[in-house]
Amino acid sequence: MQSNIIATYKQRWSIRPKNLVADLIAGLTTAVSSIPDSMASALLAGINPLTGLYTMIIATPIGALFTSSEMMHISTTSALSLAVASSLVGMPPDLKLQAVYMLALMVGVIQITLGLFKMGYLVRFVPFSVMTGFLNGVAVLIILGQLSDFTGYSSPFSNRVVQALDTVLNIQKIQLPILIVGLTTVILILVFNRSKKTRPYSLIFAMIIASALAALPAFKLVPTVGDVTKVPGALPHFQIPNFSMFLSLIIPAFALSIIGLVQGAGISQGYPNPDGKFPDPSGDFFGQGVANLAASFFHGMPAGGSLSGTALVVNAGARTRWANVFVGILIAIIILLFSHAVELIAMPALAGLLIVIGFQTIKPTAILTVWQTGLTPRAVMVITFIGTLIMPLQFAVLLGVAISVVLYISQQANRIKLLEIVPQKSGFPIERPAPTQLPSHKITMLVPYGSLFYAAATTLEENLPAAENTWNAVVIFLLRGYDEFGSTMIGVLDRYTRTVQEHQGKVILAGVSEGVHDQLERTGLLGLIGEKNIFKVQHEYGLAANQAYEAGEQWLAAAEQQERHSENESF
Repeated sequence: MQSNIIATYKQRWSIRPKNLVADLIAGLTTAVSSIPDSMASALLAGINPLTGLYTMIIATPIGALFTSSEMMHISTTSALSLAVASSLVGMPPDLKLQAVYMLALMVGVIQITLGLFKMGYLVRFVPFSVMTGFLNGVAVLIILGQLSDFTGYSSPFSNRVVQALDTVLNIQKIQLPILIVGLTTVILILVFNRSKKTRPYSLIFAMIIASALAALPAFKLVPTVGDVTKVPGALPHFQIPNFSMFLSLIIPAFALSIIGLVQGAGISQGYPNPDGKFPDPSGDFFGQGVANLAASFFHGMPAGGSLSGTALVVNAGARTRWANVFVGILIAIIILLFSHAVELIAMPALAGLLIVIGFQTIKPTAILTVWQTGLTPRAVMVITFIGTLIMPLQFAVLLGVAISVVLYISQQANRIKLLEIVPQKSGFPIERPAPTQLPSHKITMLVPYGSLFYAAATTLEENLPAAENTWNAVVIFLLRGYDEFGSTMIGVLDRYTRTVQEHQGKVILAGVSEGVHDQLERTGLLGLIGEKNIFKVQHEYGLAANQAYEAGEQWLAAAEQQERHSENESF
């Protein structure tokens, strides 16, 4: 087992000389573009912009080495940054960075644990409608959250929607030089994006030109990164996070883990490995966890799979995972050699960059898809979107998941269908709605369609034919396809069997799986029904049902004979 793991990582980490140049060029392109993006993400989280750079230096290359996905780019993301910002609301400024480092550690531990226990399937429980509502809500918050740095007017309100309204009402307080720099950045990005040659560098070109504009005398009031923090020409040093903050960060850590994992799962399914196989989601869980754990000890923030970053590194010509390793190395070199230049970046330029990213994050196609799917996903998407705008993000995504689960349970409980199968002497059996009253002295063969978990089992019980005024009836339940029951379904069968038996009837189960048989035995229901009235599932479709029907006919014949015998004795 251990040798297999070592062999797997040796293969993953092998450097192929023929791909080295392509990976290096892709890494350089992505590194240059990621510098403003990562700083803006940290700013979006309400923390030191350097934290974003340090995250890229540590999390991106470490994650690249451990993910199952060859091309997954692990970095700061807008959704995670906003969730971090929500987690820090009300926290003293001097403790915010410590909380961010601890969050990265906790997210890393959660993701590593899920990866080791092969829990990649958990992403199925976060519906597309939830993530559509959440990510589009995040996109709106990204745009609204930049208005202060973009306009120079700082609203006293905490909610970003209210801040936007307040900014509109105080338009006369907007600082024109700051607004011009921000608008220049947005316009330049749009212009550079029109050309395939300049598109990969649009962010960095726009940021440099807008920051140069801010250096003119007429724009001396425009704040720069150097006004917010000093950029040291050194790499982040090792520091142990503050474990005393553990309890207060449990809920945000789980919410951040869900956001990161779902974003990563989208990359896993969208970007197959060079060998054509799709990555293992559990392996990507593990890789993201290792990246976050490492970043937490080197002044990093929670990171995750970035869809835009992955698209950038792939389109830049990356051949292997080493392209993302080079991203972190090259950003470290840039910080060491050009730290002073980083300090000259204008803050409204970063704000303009984030506004463009926010608009690019809005997915009208996904919204339309969910909207046209049905009422339930539509309601989940809208509720999650509104929740994202008005409540902390870590609770918004959990709210969306909870609502979708509740609606799913309600929907599935009402989808259970109970039909009667009526055999024919010639031809195929007839399928029709189950009778409301169980007929006496006859065989009624019932087949349920749908899930038989607790809510649906209760619905099934309400639709079973009434057996209170019935005598000598045989009820056959066809249960092929059910591997196990919940305790509620066991209770339903127990009550119905007792009612039928109290009226001299018989219950037979056909198509019973080994799992259901074991449950019947453990709960004592097997003794009530009788082993001879249980017909296990067979390879031949319908064989168990036929055997059950023959047994029912034999029992009915014996019961009728016994009844005639009793009548003769009475005379």
